[in-house]
Amino acid sequence: MIAIIKYNAGNILSVQNALSRLGYESIITDDEEKIDAADKVIFPGVGEASSAMKYLKDRKLDAKILSITKPFLGICLGLQLMCKNTQEGDTDCLGIFDTTVKLFPPQEKVPHMGWNNFTKLSGDLFQGIDSDDDVYYVHSYYAEECENTIATCEYIKTFSAGLQKNNFYATQFHPEKSAGIGNQILKNFLGL
Repeated sequence: MIAIIKYNAGNILSVQNALSRLGYESIITDDEEKIDAADKVIFPGVGEASSAMKYLKDRKLDAKILSITKPFLGICLGLQLMCKNTQEGDTDCLGIFDTTVKLFPPQEKVPHMGWNNFTKLSGDLFQGIDSDDDVYYVHSYYAEECENTIATCEYIKTFSAGLQKNNFYATQFHPEKSAGIGNQILKNFLGL
């Protein structure tokens, strides 16, 4: 069973639907016991960082996430909340990844929305994936590159498209919306 963490963020059902299409059962929960019982944990989301962190802290899910030793995947807002802090609401985050999340400089084309590739792929999450492949992004904030970066993307600036530290993985793009490439990335995570 896969636990999808509920934390006042959008886009969670699309992740559950993607898992179902791949033949995996999942539950959406903010219950610590159900998270503990799961084989894998996914932390997806679209939303605003400070209200999402408040939800996590109010339910002590911030401490729960930091204690997880099983494979854990953050997606989009999930990735950003796994970093040290974010400029969005000047919010302190979980600090799993030692990097800061910043707002893209003002441009005509923010948010970064649509298909784009990624480069410098490394690690188990991207087995069988080519850096010429495109994945789907929707975000106005980006995580700076750091020692945990396992993929980058270029949009106004070079940023972390993927991060990993120990059992914690994260993608800025949405694998659940990235067609066959995204399915392969999800399968790679689920096979860890």
